[in-house]
Amino acid sequence: MNQPIVGYHKDEEEDWVAQLQCGHFQHVRDNPPFICRPWVTTEKGRSAMLGHQLNCMKCDSKEPQDIQ
Repeated sequence: MNQPIVGYHKDEEEDWVAQLQCGHFQHVRDNPPFICRPWVTTEKGRSAMLGHQLNCMKCDSKEPQDIQ
């Protein structure tokens, strides 16, 4: 199920995590050549992606909301 990004935070390993409107979290790493998300490396890039929808597998499997 697609859910919009409403914010970000870093996890304990300093990787960026998107906070989705549904209350779930999803890592948004830039790890070329496997995952290319150069936008996550800058504040401007992350801000530009607010509202962008990501596929939330946790919603699909009806998991409870994540807690920060």
